[in-house]
Amino acid sequence: MASAGSVTAIWSATMPWWFVLIWSTGFIVAKYGMPNAEPLTFLAWRFGFTLVVMLPIALLTRTPWPMRPVATTGDTTGHLTRASATTATNPQRVDWPLIAHLAVSGILIQAVYLGGVWAAIKQGAPAGLAALVVGIQPLLTAIFARVVGEPVSRRQWLGLLCGFIGVGLVVANKVGVRGVGAGAVLLCVLSLFAITAGTLYQKRFCAHFDLRVGTVVQFGAAFVVTLPAAWALETMQVRWNLEMIGALAWSVLALSIGAISLLFLLIRHGAATKVSSLMYLTPPTTAVMAWLLFGETLSPLSAAGMVVAALGVALVIERRATTAAATSSGT
Repeated sequence: MASAGSVTAIWSATMPWWFVLIWSTGFIVAKYGMPNAEPLTFLAWRFGFTLVVMLPIALLTRTPWPMRPVATTGDTTGHLTRASATTATNPQRVDWPLIAHLAVSGILIQAVYLGGVWAAIKQGAPAGLAALVVGIQPLLTAIFARVVGEPVSRRQWLGLLCGFIGVGLVVANKVGVRGVGAGAVLLCVLSLFAITAGTLYQKRFCAHFDLRVGTVVQFGAAFVVTLPAAWALETMQVRWNLEMIGALAWSVLALSIGAISLLFLLIRHGAATKVSSLMYLTPPTTAVMAWLLFGETLSPLSAAGMVVAALGVALVIERRATTAAATSSGT
C-alpha cells in the first residue's frame, strides 16, 4: 500500500497535467454553451451556481474566514509573531485586506479574462486568434515576474518562446483575421492583460488562503461584476436544453471549482512563470479534444506545434526538477 507521502508526491507531480486537461475543456464548453446564451449571461449563471455549490460547503464545514491578529500595545504593524499569533488569548479580526485582494484577483481572472475571451469570440474573433493572443500570457508574465521576486533564466526564456511558436503552429489554420473587428481584438488583448495581472496579483498579495473561502470570495466578486454587465449589455435570454445544462454543469464543477482550485494551488506552490507556461499546452490539448469530439482537422502543422509547445514547457519547468535534485543530493 502506498504511503501518504508517496501519494502526495504523485499528486503534486500530476497536478499540473490534470489542470491542463480540465482547463482545456473551456473552449469545448464555449462551443456548446455559446449558441444557447450570450457570453456574460452564461458566465453570470456559471459564477452564480458556483456560489450555490461552494457557499454551503464553506458553511457546513465551518470554514474560518481569513483572520489577522489585532495590534497590541506597542505594536504598530498589526502583525504578531507566529508564537503569539497561535495563543488562545491573542485577539483577532477578519482579514479584510486579504479578502479584498482575493476579490480583485477573482475579478481579473474570472470576470475580465473569461468575459473578454467569450465576448471576443461572440463578436466574430476566431477561437484560434483568441488562443494566440492569450497565448502571449506566459511571455508577459515572465516580463513582469520580478514584481513577485521571480528571476527568469535564459533557458526559461527559450522555453517561453518555443511555447508561443508552438501555439502559433497549432492554431495557424484558425487565426483568420479577415472581417474581425477591432473591438474583438481589443477584447482578446484585455483578456491577456487580465489573466496576466490576476496571476501576478494573486501570487504577490494572496497566494495563501483556504480554497473554500477563496472560491466563495473570488466568484462572489466576479458574479457581482458580471451580472450587472450582462443585464446592461445583453438580453440575458437562455435556451435551456441538454447542451446548455451540460455545458453549465461542467463549467461549474470541473472548471470553476476543479480547474480553478488546481490553478490556485499551482500559483501558491510554484513560480508564476512556470504556472503560466502550462497555458501553452491548452491549445494543443483543446485541438485534440475538438478532433475527437467534433471531427475537426488535426493537420501535420498542428501536430508539429504540439511537440514544439511541449518542448517549450519542458524547458521552462525543467529547472525546478534540476534544482530539487541538486538540493536533495546536497543534503
